[in-house]
Amino acid sequence: MDLSLNDEQQLLADSVARFFAKTYTVERRRALVASELGYARENWKQFAELGWLGIGIPEDLGGIGGGPVETMIVMEGIGRHLVAEPYLASAVIGGALLSRGGNGAADLLVDLAAGNLTLALAHGEPKSRFDLAHVETRAAREGNGFKLTGHKAVVQHAPSADRLIVSARTSGNVATADGITLFLLPAKTPGMTLAPYRTVDGLRAADVKLDGVVVGADQVLGPVDGGHALVESAVEKAIVALSAEAVGAMEALLALTKEYLKTRKQFGVPIGSFQVLQHRLVDMFMALELARSTAETASRALSDPDPRYRARAAAAAKVQAGRAGRLVAQEAVQLHGGMGMTDELAVGHYFKRLMAIDVCFGNADWHQRRFADLA
Repeated sequence: MDLSLNDEQQLLADSVARFFAKTYTVERRRALVASELGYARENWKQFAELGWLGIGIPEDLGGIGGGPVETMIVMEGIGRHLVAEPYLASAVIGGALLSRGGNGAADLLVDLAAGNLTLALAHGEPKSRFDLAHVETRAAREGNGFKLTGHKAVVQHAPSADRLIVSARTSGNVATADGITLFLLPAKTPGMTLAPYRTVDGLRAADVKLDGVVVGADQVLGPVDGGHALVESAVEKAIVALSAEAVGAMEALLALTKEYLKTRKQFGVPIGSFQVLQHRLVDMFMALELARSTAETASRALSDPDPRYRARAAAAAKVQAGRAGRLVAQEAVQLHGGMGMTDELAVGHYFKRLMAIDVCFGNADWHQRRFADLA
């Protein structure tokens, strides 16, 4: 498989690198995550003007086309600079669900590509862990619409989202894939309350409670009882995108650690001259490159018609991202000494983000078992 970028993809990579190098410093990121919104709206508008929010969206709807490889390029840049904007939640997951959801979603895709819409997927629940089929939230028929009751947990970027894509069970048992339906709810929907908080990596999430929320038939996204397949497809894309983000974060950590070992002196010489520390840097580099190759392979595999091949490639990428991310992050902290976990240095922020990536949509152990089950 050829993993090299074509000319257009290389131009995109250069654009991503230039923009983030100019706008995203550690100090700027710290200020953004401490703000009320948690990110900068002007950055979001810039994402739209650069075309990043339109990746995977047809040109006639305001997008730029492209696909998983272009998403991978942007996500690597996001990981490299610890970007706080809700790109994964809105452009990757939300865009994927709107693209397959039908039901008048074309206008929303236009708004998404233009930077006028942010989305959040409210699917996980307190007892669901990583099982996408476990949905206890109920949607009971009421007239021509539905009444939603339930509890969604750790909904990433929900506090700032314009609309939430909420899953609820319209039929079947708690853990069956069939019978799940998706609903598109405005942020201020009566009966829906959010309990917002900051996650360990400084981003925003919320628990969402639905207390008899009445929705119309026109708010159904995709087929009734057929939402699981939509969520599964979108999460598969998110898993690969997160793996690419982890690669970017590991790359930044390796660069920071190499530079530190060149400047920190002990016994009158840079500690980077000590062979044992050089060996540890090599271990970090090898872990990074293995994660990079599996993430790139998984990004290209998303275009393959074989669903089992796509799923295995995504699972493999998440396993390597989780294992390599933990190794690289822990080594970076240890080689920096105690100050590696302080708020003043970027190292601790990368560590926290990599740990958060590992548990998002299934940790390394869970995806290793999934990879084996798909054999």
